[in-house]
Amino acid sequence: FTMIRRRTVLSAIVVAATNSFHSAAFLVPHKTSNFSTQLKLSGPFPESKMGAGHGPFPDLCVFDLDACFWDQEMYTLSKICDSSNVVKGDLNGRGEGVVGVMSGRSKISLHTGSLIALQNHYDNKFDDMKVCFASSADTPLAEKIGRSALKLLEVVPGVTVWDLVVGRDWKGEDINQIGRQPPLSSNKAATHFPILRELTKVPYDRMLFFDDCQWGDHCGMVEARCKESESGRGPTTVRTPYGLGREEWAEGLSKYAKNIKNEMNAE
Repeated sequence: FTMIRRRTVLSAIVVAATNSFHSAAFLVPHKTSNFSTQLKLSGPFPESKMGAGHGPFPDLCVFDLDACFWDQEMYTLSKICDSSNVVKGDLNGRGEGVVGVMSGRSKISLHTGSLIALQNHYDNKFDDMKVCFASSADTPLAEKIGRSALKLLEVVPGVTVWDLVVGRDWKGEDINQIGRQPPLSSNKAATHFPILRELTKVPYDRMLFFDDCQWGDHCGMVEARCKESESGRGPTTVRTPYGLGREEWAEGLSKYAKNIKNEMNAE
């Protein structure tokens, strides 16, 4: 998005944003398979509507996966998900689609705030914001299960999380940092985020990051270690120990807008 530098205008925008929200080096990008992404690159995505919501919005929104974006921990599962074993249901009033995928006897489903966030993103409510994932999944199998679930869970009927994030946002390139096998590690501040910074060219202080932080304070470590030299700031972060709900999503957007306001006021 284009930053609004006039402080008075920005203040008004932030107030409107806050009110609105509470209502209601490095790796070469991995080329994806032809799963369904290529079918969705030209549709059925809505046309971009710049300024459709109240900003400012982050340039990049980064989600942890396990116990944050969705309700399962991939290391506890044993089977890669496939289209023969999915659960259909209501997609937040947008029609019937895939609301769950099975890994053995365990069902993987998006948390409420995750679905709201991606549906709003699908509707282009956040200007030029893009989305990706940073997960320290324990094993190669856990990584594969995670990616397989992303390719099946739907945002709106017929459009999967993978279609939207990898297909639309990144033109078919898988820039997500999932796992802890080299060059990744269990420390997202040391590996995942520096790699994302290099691949996306998005400054740390223009990122918004959600993490459950149950196995370590990833939010605190990313904020402390991943900073821009000019602003001295890192990503805006929100801890989601009970998963990403509606309130946590609104909190993240509001917190990011306030951080940008404070940055402008300090200039």
